[in-house]
This record gives sequence, C-alpha cells and structure tokens, in this order.
Amino acid sequence: MSSFAATTEGMQSPPQSPPAHPYSSPPPSSPDAFDGRLGLIEERSAALRAAVRAAPEGAGVPACPGWTVADLVAHMGATQRFWAAVVAAGPARRPPADAEVPHRTPAGELLEWSAAGTAALVGALRAAGPGAPCWTWWAESGARATAGAVARQQVREAAVHVRDAQEAAGAAEPVPPGVALDALDELLHVTFGAMDGWPDSPARVALVADEGRAWTLILDATGASAVRGSAGAGRPEADATVSAPASDLLLALHRRLPWDDPGPLRVTGEAALVRQLAVWSPLG
Repeated sequence: MSSFAATTEGMQSPPQSPPAHPYSSPPPSSPDAFDGRLGLIEERSAALRAAVRAAPEGAGVPACPGWTVADLVAHMGATQRFWAAVVAAGPARRPPADAEVPHRTPAGELLEWSAAGTAALVGALRAAGPGAPCWTWWAESGARATAGAVARQQVREAAVHVRDAQEAAGAAEPVPPGVALDALDELLHVTFGAMDGWPDSPARVALVADEGRAWTLILDATGASAVRGSAGAGRPEADATVSAPASDLLLALHRRLPWDDPGPLRVTGEAALVRQLAVWSPLG
C-alpha cells in the first residue's frame, strides 16, 4: 500500500445537482473547499484514532494483510508527515528525502505521535494556501500539483484508512457521502489519470453513485481518463455500468469491497470488463 496513493475520475449527471449531504463540499478550487478539506483531514484522522482505541490490542487490519492497527497508524502518521514536508518545501523536482521529513518514525505514545503528524500536515497546508505549488507524484499527468490538490488527496487517504481501522475494530461504517463523492472524483481524475496504458481493448466504464453523480472512465492505450457524467448527451454508451452508493464505489476501487456477486455493486453490461478493471486498479 503506497503512501503516495491517489486516483482519478469524476462525473456529474446532468442536468440536476446532486442532493446535499452533511459532508458536501464546494467546488475543488474554492477557498471554502480548501478550508473544509483541512477540517476533514483533522476529523477523519481523529476518527481513525478513535477506531484504533476501540480495536483489540494487536488487532489485524483485514484490508491490509499482515498489518496490525499499530502499523496502520504508523503508515498514516508517516504519510501525513511526508506530505507536510512536501508542501512546506514548495516547488521541487523531487520529493523530500527521509532525513528531510521530521519525526517520520513513530516515537513515544503512538496515538499522540499520530495526532502531532495530523497537526503538522494541516499546519503546512494552511500556511501554504491552496494555490501554492509543490512536488507531487501525479504532476506529469497534467493534474494540479498544489497544496490544494494534496489536501484533497489526503482527505481520501484518511477516509479509506478510517474504514480500515473501523473494520479492524469490528464496527465498519460507510464513508460519509459527501466525502466519498469528492474522493471518487479526485481518485478517477488524478490517480487513474496518472496510470499507464490500459492493457486490453479500448472500453468505457460508467460509475454511477446512488447519490446522483456519475463518471465515465475511458480506457485505452494511453491509460485512463475520466469524464463527469454518464452516457447520453452525445456521449457513446458505456460497455459496462457499475452502480452503488458512493462509499461502496470508492471502497471497491480501493479493493476494500468485492466486485463480484454477491456484493454491494450493481453491474450491467460486460462483467468481464469490470473484473479486468478491478485487477488493473492501482489501489490495493
């Protein structure tokens, strides 16, 4: 599992706006969106620590074979400190070396160390501002390489790992709808957009969230590109359509939920194509 996970795609079903949710967010580039995402990084990171406190000592993490909840906390803390150093460094041609990331290795009480890492990330992001340029692993795909983009990606990282910790504690919850919708959009456009060529015949997969948004993932020799919206309005029909609540779509793309029946996803069209997408997905 990579500290640098990110993904891509997003689509919206015209002509109506999706229903509001408690975690609904404004447009990705707005200052309100940035401030909201800093709050979500804090809130989701605190939720992860709460789930770890509730889990039995030494509990395994089903989504991350071989990991305990302590390993999960260490991963998240190191990841947040890494991105704090990235953002603080500003424009750069390479990521910071390990020696340039303060306190990346756990020390002292683990959850206190984790909370300090969250504070370091949020502090670095707030000091930089959403438009500040910085190194990112996805920059060559053409996606934004800014502190705002890092904040958006780190909300998704925290949201998925909260679910991992909750599952380890025996109390898994869905990702809040607004968080899941924005995370899907970021994942499909950024992470999938940075992938190498699709290894099979060109295809289109529609991902339709029950909350009212949709994306079409276009797969070909150049890789994957995401378009907001599903078939219609002049767009070709998708070869396969996957429908589910936004949380289930997000978790399935992260291989936290099964793609095959019986499962939470409703698949129409070419089931084999959907299975191929599940294997090709960059997120484990």
